[in-house]
Amino acid sequence: MKCSPVGQLLLLGVPGYEVDDDFADFIRRIQPGGFILFGRNIESPSQLRRLTDRLRELSEIEPIITIDQEGGRVSRLKLLGNEPPNARQLRDKGDPSLIARHGELTGKLLKLFGFNLDLCPVLDIAFDDEADNSLRGRCYGTTADQVIGLSGVFNKALQTTGVLSCGKHFPGYSSALSDPHHELSALPRSRSELEEHELKVFRHFAHGDQTVDSMMIGHIAFAELDPSGLPASLSPEVTTKLLRDEMGFRGLVMTDDLDMGAILNNHGFDEMIRLGLAAGNDLLMICHRTELAEQAAKVLKTCPVEEIQRALEFIKAFKARLVAPSPFSEEAFRELDRGVWDLRVATLGAEGAASRSPEDGKRSPVEIY
Repeated sequence: MKCSPVGQLLLLGVPGYEVDDDFADFIRRIQPGGFILFGRNIESPSQLRRLTDRLRELSEIEPIITIDQEGGRVSRLKLLGNEPPNARQLRDKGDPSLIARHGELTGKLLKLFGFNLDLCPVLDIAFDDEADNSLRGRCYGTTADQVIGLSGVFNKALQTTGVLSCGKHFPGYSSALSDPHHELSALPRSRSELEEHELKVFRHFAHGDQTVDSMMIGHIAFAELDPSGLPASLSPEVTTKLLRDEMGFRGLVMTDDLDMGAILNNHGFDEMIRLGLAAGNDLLMICHRTELAEQAAKVLKTCPVEEIQRALEFIKAFKARLVAPSPFSEEAFRELDRGVWDLRVATLGAEGAASRSPEDGKRSPVEIY
């Protein structure tokens, strides 16, 4: 089947545990660039690997298959086994070797299940560990230097397994007072403050020997970076001018989920697709309303050819680096899962390791997506 290449610009969620006939036909028509899986897609170890294998079979071009596997409450694979410690717990322990072990275990687990990209590490700074902005427990440091040091350890360890990394959420939203899953925050921070804190971190990981493989653009508005009020994810001033041109980032650039309230409450569907591509994103993420992918493809076909070609070139370069899955077995999973438990005990102690994060999503939808 000859399909339009614009489907490659879409990173889509998957409805359930299996690919039914209707969704299989949908994939054949759209040929999305990749898939992102959530808790709704995870029932058992063998089922999860069958699902990723099936997504590959239906894709004419090797797909990106990704997941949020950070640690703590944002650990989709905890539905199958042990929960890795989160970034805050690891940083508070003060032993970078445990973070390296976490990165290595994470990469090996993801390869076993057929993933080739982890939406990690979080590069935001924990200005307030209890802020109600979805980042509680997810940040590797309270200062730019601490985040650079500890996130860098995780990033390097993950990459050594062959699984690619994603820095998020550019240009930083940990000083936001609200959760972008619900609403857009506009921050009045000065450029000098941003350069001293948030942008210092992202500059480090945008260019050099610790570069992340991809970057996720957050739904946050900074008047100093773009006075139009557009969120970073839809802003050419932030995504192209700052990240690409000024910082020199040459990896893959993707939006955060366009189904979040920060976008839905302010932009129509067709508009956000056009703005997302025009801003300089290569991949547009639609995690939940996947039935709208065909409408997104129609909109993309009307976008300037040079914007489409730019995105396709970055996607092609990124996909050239994707690794094949490891051979799967339940025994291999159990061995790695025991390693996660040992890491948890080493970080939290035996008593602390026995207490998992809540799974009710009361804090933020990021917990249960």
